Amino acid sequence: MMRVPARRAISTRALSVRSQHGAALLLVMWMILLLSGLVAGYAMSARIESMQGNGLARSVAAREAARAGVEYAVSRLLDADPAQHWVPDGRTYRFSFDGAQVEVSMRDETGKVDLNVATPNLLASLLRVQGEPAESATRLAGAIVDWRDEDSLVQVAGGAEDPNYAAAGLAWGAKDAPFETVAELEQVLGMRPDLFRSVAPYLTVHGGLPMPDATFADGPVLQAIGVERPQPSGDTLPVNGSGTYSIDSRARLANGRRAHLSVILRVGGNGLTGSSYTPLRWQDGEIAP
Repeated sequence: MMRVPARRAISTRALSVRSQHGAALLLVMWMILLLSGLVAGYAMSARIESMQGNGLARSVAAREAARAGVEYAVSRLLDADPAQHWVPDGRTYRFSFDGAQVEVSMRDETGKVDLNVATPNLLASLLRVQGEPAESATRLAGAIVDWRDEDSLVQVAGGAEDPNYAAAGLAWGAKDAPFETVAELEQVLGMRPDLFRSVAPYLTVHGGLPMPDATFADGPVLQAIGVERPQPSGDTLPVNGSGTYSIDSRARLANGRRAHLSVILRVGGNGLTGSSYTPLRWQDGEIAP
């Protein structure tokens, strides 16, 4: 039997040990790389969550500042002191709230054209003011009246009832019931998106008047009804309005985060303890810096 020289055997064992050490070192290096990846992933995840949390906190702060604008506006609308009373005629009021800059504008809903009670002539006049040609303005005003009235007769000057909607390939017809929201106007035959965007700010379903109150009306509405705004005797008006108002509140934080609240509300208690108004519409949004 052949014997392996002692020196060669020792060398073989040393090589085997070095191979084992190398494999162990390689395994350790792979473990270090794996742990480094896990730590880096965790750090990235933690950073993203932190950024999301900070962004959410800023968004909440901006929205609450805009909400404060609405609440403060209501308190000023209800203030019996003429010097403190805010006028709901579209003018802008500015104030600071916890480091945020807040801008609030208000308008009495009676200063707008009410889709449910306005005459065809008034509706057509407002559409013409917004650039609609006279013939199509008259026809569209008739379609608005046909949408809200209960009969199936087309207005004499033009309008739209169910057969007209069917002929236009629409799956719906005239509602034959009052408008519930201004947005519903988009479904009236002949109403275009660009025209709706231009006329919607001057329309309401909460005014209740066949003719808008010129005291609170905006320029296009005043032009449509053919009157000038009454001149107040001072910086404030000694009136509180109808009690139903649209309020726009915009807040901007020092870091640039912004929020916008657009609401329609009716002031006064609604049966809930501590309530000072009833929301009729509530839309909010935010814009990152």
